[in-house]
Amino acid sequence: MTLVRQAVDADLPALLGIYNHAIATSTAVFEYDPHTLEMRRAWLHDKHAANLPVLVALDADAGVVGFATYGSFRAKPAYRQTIEHSVYVAEQAWRRGIARQLMEALIADARERRYHAMIAGVVVDNEPSLRFHEAMGFVEVAHFREVGFKFGRWLDLKFLELLL
Repeated sequence: MTLVRQAVDADLPALLGIYNHAIATSTAVFEYDPHTLEMRRAWLHDKHAANLPVLVALDADAGVVGFATYGSFRAKPAYRQTIEHSVYVAEQAWRRGIARQLMEALIADARERRYHAMIAGVVVDNEPSLRFHEAMGFVEVAHFREVGFKFGRWLDLKFLELLL
């Protein structure tokens, strides 16, 4: 069992490694260039300043093995009770239930803060993530065709929603 807690500055090198691995190897992140430690530090401080959670999963032996957060879905005021989340797990820790632990904690946090809906954006060919979100109670609400371009190909994106 891993411990899930709020992220602190000391977690940043691990968060950076996990995120940059996702940028370099997957379509889970629609970015091309790796982030720097300073970028991740600013991101974490912005999340904390906005009173938004950044949860980390800690393994007794491996340290930080995953993180999850959420933020605004859209900037307009009518969307203020809808959030979009992200969850990332280090490759060496896949299939150990860490994403589930992080998501359960993130959903509990969102419910406690009385958000109404949580959105997930998942690339269509990421079957494990689609199955994971469906198992967590998310339902598909939209399919956008060819909205991203990475690794030399167009990517479709699905939105899945969980009413909290």
